[in-house]
Amino acid sequence: VQLQASGGGSVQAGGSLRLSCAASGSRVTVNDWNYYRRAPGKERELVASISRGGTTKYPNSVMGRFTISRDNDKNTVYLQMRSLSPEDTAVYYCETDYLDFGGPTVVAGRIEGQGTLVTVSS
Repeated sequence: VQLQASGGGSVQAGGSLRLSCAASGSRVTVNDWNYYRRAPGKERELVASISRGGTTKYPNSVMGRFTISRDNDKNTVYLQMRSLSPEDTAVYYCETDYLDFGGPTVVAGRIEGQGTLVTVSS
């Protein structure tokens, strides 16, 4: 199982960006998706999560500005970010728990995608 992250980049304050992350694998079921971020000098922060059934959670720091969604058929998650501020500048990571039915036994795992840099200028 591999994750392919995309999106990100540079934007001015008040702008929007969308991140996405896709899990590959012939017979993979993805459960919860999480997006984390790590800003320079700060600890990793969970910014959004979504269950397989679509239940979402956000911290107060992004509530109302970030929206996480998913496409289970494509094993893909999306993070729409609006009203961005310089404080949102960070490397963003997607993470998921999965079940891989592609081998002789079912393998459960957790995997993190490569980080995507989001830079917000004032």
